[in-house]
Parts: sequence; C-alpha cells; structure tokens
Amino acid sequence: QNRVSQEVRVRFSLRPPNKMKLKKFNNLLDLFFQQYKSQNKNSIFLSSLKEKKKVYSWEKTFRSIINLSNTISKYINKGDRCLIISENRPEWFISDLSIMLSGGITVPAYTTYIEKDYEYIIDDCKPSVVFFSNSEQYLKIKNILDKKDFIKKVFYFDKFEEIQNKDYIYLENILNNSDLNYKYLPDYKIFRNDPACIIYTSGTQGNPKGVILSHGGILSNCQGALKLLSPLLVKQIRFLTWLPLSHSYEHTVQFVQISVGAKIFYAESIEKLIKNMNECKPHIMTAVPRFYQNLFQKINTSFSKSKGIKKKLINLTVELGSKKMNKNNLSFLEKILNKILDILVRKKIKNQFGGSLKTFVSGGGALNKDVGVFLNSIGLPTLQGYGLTETSPVISCNPINDIRIETVGPPFDENDVKIAEDGEILVKGENVMLGYWNNASETKKILIDSWLYTGDIGKFQDNYLVITDRKKDIIITPGGDNISPLKVENEFINSEFVDQVVVYGDNKPFLTALIVPSEQKKSNFKREFQKELEKINKNLTKIEKIKKYFLINQKFSIENGMLTPTLKLKRYKIIQMYKKDFENLY
Repeated sequence: QNRVSQEVRVRFSLRPPNKMKLKKFNNLLDLFFQQYKSQNKNSIFLSSLKEKKKVYSWEKTFRSIINLSNTISKYINKGDRCLIISENRPEWFISDLSIMLSGGITVPAYTTYIEKDYEYIIDDCKPSVVFFSNSEQYLKIKNILDKKDFIKKVFYFDKFEEIQNKDYIYLENILNNSDLNYKYLPDYKIFRNDPACIIYTSGTQGNPKGVILSHGGILSNCQGALKLLSPLLVKQIRFLTWLPLSHSYEHTVQFVQISVGAKIFYAESIEKLIKNMNECKPHIMTAVPRFYQNLFQKINTSFSKSKGIKKKLINLTVELGSKKMNKNNLSFLEKILNKILDILVRKKIKNQFGGSLKTFVSGGGALNKDVGVFLNSIGLPTLQGYGLTETSPVISCNPINDIRIETVGPPFDENDVKIAEDGEILVKGENVMLGYWNNASETKKILIDSWLYTGDIGKFQDNYLVITDRKKDIIITPGGDNISPLKVENEFINSEFVDQVVVYGDNKPFLTALIVPSEQKKSNFKREFQKELEKINKNLTKIEKIKKYFLINQKFSIENGMLTPTLKLKRYKIIQMYKKDFENLY
C-alpha cells in the first residue's frame, strides 16, 4: 500500500456500544475503526433490500473503505470536495468513509435534482471527484462532467451501456482489490473541528446553501442520540434506512448506526417501505412527518372498514392509548383493559411492520399532534425531534420513557438552547455548523457570537422545547395580527378530503387556501366538503378561518419542483405560480 504508516490498534477500552464515550474520538473514522475492532468481523453490517445478494460484513466494509481510499487519494488533496449522487445503498456508506479517509470532504446531492441543480452545486463546491450510481443519474450530469476541468476522476456504482467516457472507474473493480495489507491504515490526521461534509439545504427559500458540518459536530450529535436510544438497544439492533443519505438527518443517523454496532438495511423505495419492514424487521426507523401522515391516513382508512367487536376494540385502543399519551390518569379497570389491548390489537398492528419495532423517529419538520398521539396510541411509538441541517442536525428529541407529543423534547446535553426576547430559538454547541460554503454574508446573518439563529419561534415547558411558529412563514393581517399558515394547514391535513393545502392571505382581509383534493374524494368534493370546512374552521380563531378556496388536480411533487427532496412544500414557489388564482378569490 502507498501510504502505510499507522497500524490498526485498539487504543480504547472496549465498551458495550451504548456506553461509548464519543468525546474521546478525534473524528468519525476513529468511531468506525473502533467499532470494527469490537465486532464479529463476519457478521453482516450493510444489506441492500433491492439487491439481496449485496451484503457487506464488517470485514468486507472495512476492506472496501481501505481499497477505495487508496484509489481516491491519488486524485485529491486534503480538504478537496467529493460529490456523491446516489440513492441509499452500501456503496454510499463506503464512499463517504473512503472520502474522509483520503482527507476529502463529502458533498451529498439528492437524486431527485435536475441538471441545473447539479450544475449549481458542482460550480459552487468544485468537487475533485464525483460518484454517481446509475444511468439515470449519469444522463442528468453527463453534459456537466466533461466540461469542468476541476473534476479529476469519476466513479460509478452500476454497469450500464450509455457510459461514454472510458476513464470513469467502475466501483466494484476497486472494492474487490485484495492486494493491500489490511493490518495497516493510511496515516490520517483529522481533528474534530475539521469539515466532514458539506450538505446543501433543500432550497425552500431560493438557491441551496452548502452547510459545512464538522467531525466533532456529528460526533456530538451521535452522543446525544446514544443517550436517547440507550433504553432501546439490543445486540445488533436493526435499522431500516430510506430517507436520503444526502439529508443531514439520515447522514448523521448513519454514524449513530455505527455507534451502536447496528445492522443497516437499505430500503428499495418509499413505495415498498412496508414490504421492506416485514423483510428486515427493524427495531428503529427514521422518517419525515409526511411518511407518518400517510401512515396515519392508511391505518385510519383500514380501521374505518372494521365492524362489530373488532371496531369496538380498535376504538377502545385509540381512546385509552390517547388518554395515556395525554397524561390523563387511567382507572384500575382501564389499566387492565389497556394491557389486554396490547396483546389483542397493538401487537397485531406492530406485526404488520415486522413485529420488532421499538420506535419511529420523526424529524425534518413538524409532526401533526393528532398523528403523533394516534400512532403512539396504537402501539407504534413515535418520537418527535427537532433540528436543522445547520445543527448536524438534531437539537432536541422526545425520550421513549416520557413522550410529550406537543413538544420536540428536551435539548441534547451537547448543545445549549435559549429563547431570544422575540421568541426565536438560539443554539450554541459543537454541533453548530462551521458556516456556509463560499457564503460569508449568509453565515454572518445566522451565526452571531457563536449562537445560531434558527428562524423558529418556541418556548420551554419543563425543559421540553415547544415550537410555536416559523419566523419567516408568518401571515400578517391588515390589523397587525400574526398568523402561522402552518398551524392552519395542519387543521386540514388530517382530513380525508385533503391531500395537500397551501394557505394565503398576507395583508388581506381574510385567509384563502389552495387545496389538492384526495383521490377518493375528488369526484364529490365540492358537494361534500362544505361541512368538513365548517368543522375545520371551528378549531380556528376568527382571523384564522378559511373563507374561500380553489382546487387544483395536480399534486405537488419533487418531480414537478413543488416539493423539496424532504417532502416539504416550496411555499414561495407555489404561491408565485398560483398568485392570480389566489388574488381572484378577493
């Protein structure tokens, strides 16, 4: 091997994974190599559910990282950026750690981007090396790759015929190299405040910004996650991953998975998620609120079809579960009934998701309270957390033994959180980003005296953080009242009539809404919806009520550019597109 100098030694006392003290590690590679030493080398670590034969043991993962790093290091210098465009799969994980081992900085990109999005990111971060997964991604970036002279080498994961440049390297040929000496590691000097990755924000407010996260920032987040998950840990805990690894949430979860010596399964797609859960029987799965919203609607639809004693049992399960979640005392009889329902109802529901689920974790947006109460009530524990890409990303999360649905949980010990005079949530700690890549002016706006200004409005209730608003997403009435459009939209989102909704009315006499009707209610929507609207408006104050609305049939999606890759509505873009329709309602 070219750069041999450091022997792989166990320098730390071996502790059970949940007792690991991540503060002693200099970087994320130390974490991986330490965990590798303590594992059975032949036990499976990474598994693709799309390609069943694609499994990586700890030993094979370790060797693949060394092999790939040995090649990457020929093309990059310390601090060079390396772009990854791929769906979740074992090669993503291996590429990420190999880039770090070579002294590079990983730049993940969403596979849902189009050519101009990739060109923006490539021009902004100027990667020396690019990884892409398949022909679909290649066709979007092939016109960019050969005209950027700063790109020195390109790697691809799947073989396909369309590839034109013979200098591109097929990853499998590198990973299977067995000529190296695996007793030794390349000499790497990486410190906690060195950049680990640049993760571009999803761009709800314009062009995405490159958030520079440090090794220490992600390790700090992992430390908080370890404490949170410790009551749930079992030997080789199973994670199912489907949220894109280009999202800061799932990218950090990847290192939490290393911390606990997990077995990681990569899902086929969101459409096959329930099938995949039954295949791999995960203990933990992380997702964004949209997933839980869809789950809530599907389960509710299924429940509504039940009859007789079955319907009574289901209703009692939801009733007693909700009562418990809302911290209402159960009578002695109710406690016994609730225990019986654990076996008769909740166990059967859990079996539909593999039977081993210990918890869902929700992040990346606000989880609707009704959805959270419902899922927890029926035996699908769901922890709501809070964070930003700029905070590596988790700031706080509900603990499994004291879930308070209306909150996002206590802050992790590793960061300080305070509420500014105007209610804005401020965060300080190692988990806070180093800054925005190539964007000092935007960095100065959000980072002041080491405090990160989140743009979210909140308060504390017994050390549990409650998000009450978004500073930028506020509708101001002519009378000077502030209205949260998200709050109003959340009243609509659980309706069987509504698939998507956007509220409008800044400086207007009343609020209006754009509604995408649900598939099953489209035909009779106008005839049946008026009563539903009256019911929704009863939960809103006078100034929040929706007076008028218009319908559109096209659903907002990533493909049509109206949803971010994390399934958030691009509110500004939608309003601009339908501005005339909104204005016509006045």
